[in-house]
Amino acid sequence: MATVFLAGATGAIGTPLVKLLVKAGHTVVGSTRKADKADALQALGATPAIVDVFDAKALTDAVTKAEPDIVIHQLTDLPPGLDPALMDAALKRNARIRREGTKYLVDAARAAGAKRFIAQSISFVYAEGAEPHGESDPLDLRPGPWLESVEGVAALEDLTLNSPPLQGVVLRYARLYGPGTGADGSGPPDRIHVDAAAHAALLAMDKGSGLYNIAEPNPHVAIDKAKRELGFDADFRLKG
Repeated sequence: MATVFLAGATGAIGTPLVKLLVKAGHTVVGSTRKADKADALQALGATPAIVDVFDAKALTDAVTKAEPDIVIHQLTDLPPGLDPALMDAALKRNARIRREGTKYLVDAARAAGAKRFIAQSISFVYAEGAEPHGESDPLDLRPGPWLESVEGVAALEDLTLNSPPLQGVVLRYARLYGPGTGADGSGPPDRIHVDAAAHAALLAMDKGSGLYNIAEPNPHVAIDKAKRELGFDADFRLKG
C-alpha cells in the first residue's frame, strides 16, 4: 500500500478519489485551503492538510511531513455550476494554479522524495485537425481568448512529465459531470463522470506513464491508450 498526498482532496474529483484510495487501503493526506473542510476529509478516512498551493514553503512542509510515495494533483478553482458570470476570473485563477501551483507542488513532491506524480489536465484543447485526437496531437496554442488557459495546461503537463526523478502521468479529462460539477452529462459527447475520472487516477498510481485521454467513447478524443495501458473503464461508478 502507498502513502498518497492528494492536492485538491475536497473537489469534484478529489472527493470520490479519497473514497477509492481509502477503500484500496492506501494512506491519504488530503489538502484543502479551507479549515472548515477538514472534518469532512477526516470522515472519509483521510488526514487533512490545510495549505494554500501558492504558499510554497507551507506546501513543501505539508508534503514532506506526509512522506508520500505518490502525489496527485487535482487542484482547480472554478465557481459552482461553472457560473458564466464568474468564469473569466476563474479561468485566470485556474491557469495560475496550472503554471505556478503545479511548480510548487512538483518541487514539494521532489523534496519529499515522492516517486510518482499524477496531474489533472483537460482533453478539449487540442488544435484543429483530424479526429479523434490522440495524445500525441498538438494543443491549440494559437492567439485567442483561450490562450492563457491552454498555456497553463501546457505548463502543467511539461512540469509533470519532465521533473525527474518523478515518474509523471497526465490525465487529460473530458468535460466533467456528476456530483460537485453542476452538470448531468447531457452536454457535449466528450465528457466523463467524476467517479470514472477519479478511478483513472487510482489506476495511474501503479500503471502507465505520459499522457492519457480520459473520456467516455466519443468522436473527438481517442481513449484506446488509457484502456490498454491503465485498464480505464468509462462506465466505472462508486457504489453506495
